[in-house]
Amino acid sequence: MESSPALSPMLPNSTSTTIKIFLNGTEKDCPANLVMTAFLEAMGLNPRLLAVEYNGEILHRQFWSEIIVQDGDHLEIVTIVGGG
Repeated sequence: MESSPALSPMLPNSTSTTIKIFLNGTEKDCPANLVMTAFLEAMGLNPRLLAVEYNGEILHRQFWSEIIVQDGDHLEIVTIVGGG
């Protein structure tokens, strides 16, 4: 993926519609046109402590502000836990 300017959390032409995604195997409704960073924040998650798999591939943190969550997307989100 090429680097591009950061997108705003919601696209300018966004509406109040919702989309269906699959989050950790469970179908969920979420607002349309959210970039990944805004989606994670809306879920109340701390992005610094997460790993995200997006449609079967690990999504590197540098691309989170470029990916727009789409209807039907499959996300697996895990929290990093420290300890030994």
